[in-house]
Order: sequence, then C-alpha cells, then structure tokens
Amino acid sequence: MVKIFIDGKEGTTGLKIYERFEGRKDIEILTIDEEKRKDPAEKQKLINASDITFLCLPDAAAIESANLCTNPDTVIIDASTAHRTNPDWAYGFPELDKSFEEKILKSKRIAVPGCYASGSIAILYPLVKSGILPKDYPVVIHAVSGYSGAGKKAIAQYEDPARNPELDSPRLYALTQQHKHLPEIKIISGLDYEPVFNPYVCDYFQGMTVTVGLHARLLSKKVTAKEVWEMFRDHYATDDKTKNVHVCGFMGEGTLPEQFIPANTLANTNEMQIFVYGNDDRIMITTRFDNLGKGASGAAVQCMDLLLGGNH
Repeated sequence: MVKIFIDGKEGTTGLKIYERFEGRKDIEILTIDEEKRKDPAEKQKLINASDITFLCLPDAAAIESANLCTNPDTVIIDASTAHRTNPDWAYGFPELDKSFEEKILKSKRIAVPGCYASGSIAILYPLVKSGILPKDYPVVIHAVSGYSGAGKKAIAQYEDPARNPELDSPRLYALTQQHKHLPEIKIISGLDYEPVFNPYVCDYFQGMTVTVGLHARLLSKKVTAKEVWEMFRDHYATDDKTKNVHVCGFMGEGTLPEQFIPANTLANTNEMQIFVYGNDDRIMITTRFDNLGKGASGAAVQCMDLLLGGNH
C-alpha cells in the first residue's frame, strides 16, 4: 500500500488528483486536519510519513513544503511553477524523450509541467531536437483553454448566473508577455528566446488547444508539411500503453470528421493529440488535451504510476 499525501487538495489540481484516486486499492491517502492544513509541523510529519507527496500549492508555499521533506525515500511531485526549470528536478513529461522518462524514474523530485507548457513543449521539443526548427526561431504560440484552469475565483465568476456578459466571449490575457509558463517552454524546448504567447480563456469548462505556426522559409532545413508530420509520428511512436501522446493522421485524417479542431473533446482523459496541417509554406501544429488531465492533475498521477511500474 503506497502512502500518498496531497498538500493543497482544496485547489483545482489537488481536488482533481484526489478524484483520480477514487476506487484505487493500491494507495492510502494521508489526510491533514482542516485546522492544521497550514501548520508546517503537521505538514512536515505527513510529508515525511508518505511515499509520495503531491504539492498543489502556490510557488512560495511549494518551495516551503518541499524543504520540509527530510525523508530520503519520499518522492515529491510538484504541480506548481516553482521547480520546473530547476535541473535538480525531473521534468514530468515522460513522452517527450527517453531521457525524460529515465530521469523521472530515478528522481525523488519531479516537477509536473504546466498545461500550456505541456501543449507547447510537445510541439517545440521535437522540432528543435530534429533540427527542423532553429533555436532562435521567432516562435508564436496561440492557445485556448476552458475556464477550469483559471482557478477557484474565476470558476465562480464563470458559473455565476449574474456574471459579466464579457465572459460569454473568449478573453485574451497575459498581455504583458510575462506568463508563468514561458520560462519552462523556452528552457525545456531548447529555444534561445521566449516565444510570443497569446492565451485565451473561453466559456467552456475543460479542454485546451495549443498551436504553433511555422514559416517554411525560416526553418533550418527544407521540409514539407507531410515530412514534419512524419517527424512527429516517428518521435512519439510507441507501443507503450502508459504513454498518452498520440499523433493523429496528416491533416487530421481519421480523427477530424470536419475541418475543425474543437478544444473540449478530450475532457476527463489523460490523452494528448497532435495535429499537423496547413501547407508546405505555412505549416501548422496543434496539440489538443484536457488542461486538467495531461496538463496538470493527470500528468502528476501519470508520473506517480510510472514510478509504481504501471498504468492504472
């Protein structure tokens, strides 16, 4: 029986992790008394009594909780931004490359990617590694997300019957180009510069698409759209059922009955799909996934299951 502690299970990510453990017989969840949930001594006791602790906290609190761990056998899986660019922590995206999976398996400290970062890096890392995308390419990322990723306050605003009519439409944010996911997108993808990032929060609960467009004339080598698709297909090819990233047919063949990519079709799954489309001058790549699944809570649980030696 694996002992699990969720530090911050009142937030969206923590609650979703907790929900994912319903019905599982292989784990025991250690709980903290409500009046002591911010008590460092009580948290330290539970963290060190656990086999795996999930940190679902703001960055400063996550750093504080990670430092409370003195048990050399306890694994910390952090869902905050705090440790994602720290080379001493494994980056919790095992499908990216065999080296990522190996580091997760060897590490006691795992930083789970952010949702937008997962969708972006799934596109950019293979492009850079394959030599198709120059490291100094002027990357622009467009993304849409359901409002579940915006936190408790925003969820309450969207679900208020007397809400502001502006919430009926997609809303662009991160207007200063200082979004918290940009450092990990740059570093993990191997880029020289942070991308331009345009995220929209939209009036539906769950699901996300992230899109990167490429001008073929600016790439490091001459490639067609289909050759880019073939690169992604080969990069993510696997028979391993614990892997959740799947490259769809070229131009969406076999997956898209119409020429639309809706953002909410993978809600409540851990799957991520990659689409390559466009033409040989302007090549488009889109990832589609659940912002609370492969993007956050699902990715955290996937890393735990990888450590435990299987897919649950």
